[in-house]
Amino acid sequence: GRKTEAVAIGVIRTPAKAPTPERLAWIQKEFVKLVEEHTPDVVAIERVFFQVNAKTAMGVAQVSGLAMAIGHSSGAEVVEYTPNQVKEAVAGWGSANKEQMQRMVQSLLGLPEIPSPPDAADAAAVALCHLAHASSRQLAKTSKPS
Repeated sequence: GRKTEAVAIGVIRTPAKAPTPERLAWIQKEFVKLVEEHTPDVVAIERVFFQVNAKTAMGVAQVSGLAMAIGHSSGAEVVEYTPNQVKEAVAGWGSANKEQMQRMVQSLLGLPEIPSPPDAADAAAVALCHLAHASSRQLAKTSKPS
């Protein structure tokens, strides 16, 4: 198969003390720039789970919604994966810890070091999960009898 290569890995940072609407507007502007620059066919998102505190979960849900809307508006397919799906696809088991996931991302992408900050490695893991699921779906489509 083809070698998987990371084109860009990173995070969008906002001032922690800025009001939520300002932070969301900044994230929207930066994400739109990324979508325009890289023109993705797919925007893959980790499905939000509310195991963390409500304030954090709300912020993550708001940003996920922005990413979905921007992806959809750009014509990209928008897909979501659960944290367990991401762990299973990248590390091979659903209970892999954060460090194991980071090392697998580094290894699968042939990177000299683990992506930093940890959220960047998490995002790369979601992308790798989608590649694994997409190739499985493509294989299923092409192997079905007519």
